[in-house]
Amino acid sequence: MLPPDVIAQLADELAEADRTHGMIPRITARHPEATVEDSYAIQGVWRERKAAAGHRLVGRKIGLTSKAMQQATGITEPDYGVMFDDTVWHDGDAIPVDLFSNVRIEVELAFELSSPLEGPHCSREDVLGATSRVIPALEVLNSHIELEGRTIVDTIADNAAYGGIVLGGIPMHPDEIDLRWVPGVLSRNGEIEETGVAAGVLGHPATGVAWLANKLHQHGQRLEAGELILAGSFTRPMWVSRGDDVLCDYGPMGTIACRFV
Repeated sequence: MLPPDVIAQLADELAEADRTHGMIPRITARHPEATVEDSYAIQGVWRERKAAAGHRLVGRKIGLTSKAMQQATGITEPDYGVMFDDTVWHDGDAIPVDLFSNVRIEVELAFELSSPLEGPHCSREDVLGATSRVIPALEVLNSHIELEGRTIVDTIADNAAYGGIVLGGIPMHPDEIDLRWVPGVLSRNGEIEETGVAAGVLGHPATGVAWLANKLHQHGQRLEAGELILAGSFTRPMWVSRGDDVLCDYGPMGTIACRFV
């Protein structure tokens, strides 16, 4: 693994890039020996400092769980990051674009947990049994590492490119709807840009949550009751700019609208 001082330095660089909405050179260009374990260690240092500054963890995000996203990024292994309380938005909100870098939107479902989930043998059925409701959600991507040539190591270190979550639509209990066939029709300024169905996430979006619970077990962690888990996008990311109106139609689960200002 990378030396602890290098991990701390890279976490500092990413924290400063987040504060200034800037970019840093690829970690893998400077440290080609860096591993996935190194990238989670960098993310972990950043997370600890964010929590020490008074921010509250509200959940986790899972990324790169669908073929659409894997083809869009060239990365075939899922990853995960953390979500803090200052990154949560709601249907109808005006979102300042200056808070982010390389702003893109993804279509997802968020699982709100009523009981903990722990690996190493967490299943889809375990996830559904531990979920109080599933909420339509948009993820705002926020990349602080140059995009060209980026690997999974770079992405994970950058908190899996997470910037924010927009919650809306009609939340439902998993028993109320077949989550595999929840649609997502994503529009920008009145024009449809991306479409997909939630089955694109590993066949069922709850499978992504089970993957995360099992992955966290390897690091001595678990998913806690009350956490929101973004299960992964079932569309490609859509670029947005200041002045863009975004609308996503989830069919029977309603719609989410927001504007970037």
